[in-house]
Amino acid sequence: MEVTREIDEGVALSPQSYDDAGVDDMPLVLGDERRMHVRAYNHWVSLLQGRAYPSIEDLDPASISDFGPHSVLLDFSKGIEDPRIAFLGRALREECDVEAGIAQISQVPSRSLLSRLTDHYLQIIANRAPIGFEAEFVSTRGHPTLYRGILMPFSSNGDAIDYIYGVINWKEMVDAGTQAQLNADLAAARRLMPSQPAATQVWADGPSAAFPAEDVDAATTEAVPADASLYDRLAFARTSAEAFAASEGRSRGALYQALGHAHGIAIAAANEPEALAEMLSDAGLKSQARAPMTPIAKLVFGAEYDKTRLTEFATVLTHAQRHEVAREGLVAYLESFPGGIKGVVGAERALRRKPAADATQWDDIAAQLRSRPPLAHVDIARAGDGEFVVLLARTDASGGLDVVACVEGDKALTERAVRRAAA
Repeated sequence: MEVTREIDEGVALSPQSYDDAGVDDMPLVLGDERRMHVRAYNHWVSLLQGRAYPSIEDLDPASISDFGPHSVLLDFSKGIEDPRIAFLGRALREECDVEAGIAQISQVPSRSLLSRLTDHYLQIIANRAPIGFEAEFVSTRGHPTLYRGILMPFSSNGDAIDYIYGVINWKEMVDAGTQAQLNADLAAARRLMPSQPAATQVWADGPSAAFPAEDVDAATTEAVPADASLYDRLAFARTSAEAFAASEGRSRGALYQALGHAHGIAIAAANEPEALAEMLSDAGLKSQARAPMTPIAKLVFGAEYDKTRLTEFATVLTHAQRHEVAREGLVAYLESFPGGIKGVVGAERALRRKPAADATQWDDIAAQLRSRPPLAHVDIARAGDGEFVVLLARTDASGGLDVVACVEGDKALTERAVRRAAA
């Protein structure tokens, strides 16, 4: 089949002009998929280091888990007529159904997605700058496909462009006839479904917890790669949030899963504050110093989601951070917490409702414990410097106690132990 629509032949980019004249200004919108190319471009800029072009020695596509599988590296060191393919990412290779051993551009199948990327390489030579482009075409499998790509120059000597690195992302679409048939089939299926009586939302951890088990599924753990980017984590979270919305609020598993992924975003964002700031900016959200988890909840569930529920979700994330719940451990934590989400929210609200005199009460408790004679003295290596710590001991054969661990870093546990000891 012939190409159905070409949106743009390519736009030359520069570090100064990308935001104004780059991929984001092209008419075809692919949603969040376009951000892969922004990240690829930012990676290219980070390798410039004051040079006209980044050094090819600084590029290792195989080690880039984010967009490396969607990329290709062209080697022009032997001439520009038929460049060598020095690297071809797994996702791109599988999509185009080409062998790993493909060596030259001349071997790229015509009208394949890879050809859509390599067709633009001469523009890099002419413009001596990155080229961003996007288009729609019909693939060799007959599927309408939207794609967006970027090509970036590299050099082995700092002067000449002898390598080009390309990244491309795509989305297959169904044709109009197939989509119409799908819509008709879906409408027919809905008409055949038995009518359901009107009911209020069912929350697995709320007053409706007694509803039949089939209305509230169990939470399951969906593994996210340890090196996943914030964008990938957000994609996982939104998928679970969409599943929860599709269940009309009845899927506890999808809800817990979405919150678990949101918790993973919050933890990972501590090491990637700039990426989080970019994600919030893309979504039209602002960070909140007094409520840092609210924007993350909005990222996952949508800014227009019910504000009361968003507040509860943000409270759960705050609780998880305060109790140092492991990155992938929130689902299990909520499953074991009495009352689930509602229980966590209640505990957090109770904590905030503590009277102001509580600080004075704590001083009295601390003073009481300081005045007590020690039961024993133990010289033990410690990681922290807090005044009170929790020691874990086991009983030995003679009935004495052997200290086996010093539990530090859990403020809530230490505070509970101190209050219990003073009671």
